[in-house]
Amino acid sequence: MIPQDFIQQVLDRTDIVALVERYVPLKKAGANYQARCPFHNEKSPSFSVSPTKQFYHCFGCGAHGTAITFLMEHAGYSFIDAIKELAAQVGLQVPDDGKRIAPEEENRRDKLYECMDAAARHFRQALKTHPVAIAYLKQRGLTGESAARFALGVATDEWQPLAGVFADYHDALLVEAGLVISNEGKRYDRFRDRVMFPIRNERGQVIAFGGRIMNKGEPKYLNSPETPLFHKGRELYGLFEHRRAIQGEDRVLVVEGYMDVVMLDQYGVDNAVATLGTAITSDQAARLLRLANEVVFAFDGDAAGRKAAWRALENSLPQARDGKMLSFLFLPDGEDPDSFVRAQGADAFKKMCTQAMPLSDFLFSELSSQTDLVSEEGKVRLATLAQPYIAKLSQAPLLMRALRHRLDILTGLESPQPFADRSRSTGRPRQFNRPTGAQGRGAVQPSSWRILLQALLHDPTRASRMTDLPEVPGLEAEAVHAVISLAREHPEMAVRDVVEHFRDRPEQALLTPAAAETMQWDENYDIEADFLGALETVMAQASRIAVEALSGRKPSELTDAEKARLLDSLKSRKQS
Repeated sequence: MIPQDFIQQVLDRTDIVALVERYVPLKKAGANYQARCPFHNEKSPSFSVSPTKQFYHCFGCGAHGTAITFLMEHAGYSFIDAIKELAAQVGLQVPDDGKRIAPEEENRRDKLYECMDAAARHFRQALKTHPVAIAYLKQRGLTGESAARFALGVATDEWQPLAGVFADYHDALLVEAGLVISNEGKRYDRFRDRVMFPIRNERGQVIAFGGRIMNKGEPKYLNSPETPLFHKGRELYGLFEHRRAIQGEDRVLVVEGYMDVVMLDQYGVDNAVATLGTAITSDQAARLLRLANEVVFAFDGDAAGRKAAWRALENSLPQARDGKMLSFLFLPDGEDPDSFVRAQGADAFKKMCTQAMPLSDFLFSELSSQTDLVSEEGKVRLATLAQPYIAKLSQAPLLMRALRHRLDILTGLESPQPFADRSRSTGRPRQFNRPTGAQGRGAVQPSSWRILLQALLHDPTRASRMTDLPEVPGLEAEAVHAVISLAREHPEMAVRDVVEHFRDRPEQALLTPAAAETMQWDENYDIEADFLGALETVMAQASRIAVEALSGRKPSELTDAEKARLLDSLKSRKQS
């Protein structure tokens, strides 16, 4: 585990402008630097890098982050490798819990990569002289060009063929890489009698394998286990080969099988990726939405396919953003993308993708099937079922509002507003001085808690002025309290340090877009006025709710302090 203070030290010495300029030509534009975004295809520059905030943000696709994030998302580094790369550039040695890493440990990941590369070369070479595997791939309709493009290979039906590849078959690295199994003193290759699909990271390095059995047997697909190089919940098969096509088309197609990706590519559909034997994860969804504005999930039309689609919907909701499109394609019974494109061709498949069901339609279709909308009880049940899913759209406020409106129409009920939205309809009206430039007219007014979060990220020292904030439910309120606690403990932290501190924690999903939003402010925007207004609103909301709770109790149940507080509140209302 790399200490947090070391990460902060690395970021302190790193100039994000110089780092990004190694990959993307930047031009000065006011206080920031601009370029055409490296994460999506665009004609005019909307990618901005702030030297003061040490943060980047694209106003087109929404990509944003620190120097660490840039290396991970653009150059394909893992988090650890990104820290190492930045540390090396500024002349620092990465510690391990305050201790220097031994030379052999420093090179361990490099050796694991070497093991995977050697195994991949062995599998590719073995395919050239394996008539059964060649016949199997031809029977599936695969060409030699496609097999070469995806570096397919074969693991022969023997126990220890890799013993002829590695000088020391008993090397612990082979077990750690997931290539060899050690069981009760016996060692043997993990993959046998299977067509091998190398899984690559975004830098093109082999990090794992998927093996497809050629004859009868279970499991049909066998994947590498979790290793220091491979985390199946983060990686996507085909992303290395298809990244540029995905960005160019601004659409990514998510399928279930490796062969689906390869066969679609062969027929000219080169923007597909596959999950690695599991439902798509929230991390994978976020990664894809940074690459393209539209994500299409393709599933079989049977019950299992719809179940998998629902899991994809559940995991994608927290990552959905306004302006992004998530949709679901259900293929005819008995078809998968592989068989469909072979029978109908690429044009027919692409046409189906354009007719995919939007997320909102799929959500309400599935939930409506679980109740009836004839009875009042059925309408209430739909509202009860839908609310938790709609609430997950924390990063897509416009879509959240649209779905609530649709739910109101379907049920004839009024969706309850969360705590953060109550100020719009109760109490003193808010008069916040929001910028109009980048956000534009018609943008959703952020909640008071969101404004407090932005104000903290703009200047973490504001934490010292935010005392006794109410503890209320909601992700935004929880994030504000977490940042206040961190800023009080580490007042020297800048915005990039705060964002990196919460990496891979629930707060990060709110912090990174909130930090990116601060880059949209023009120089005339008065954040201090909004900060004070939001602070006043939050405190007034808390006081009002507390008083409402006191009013619902009998006078005999109240303490003297509670009676005095209630009386003061009633006097204030009469005077206002």
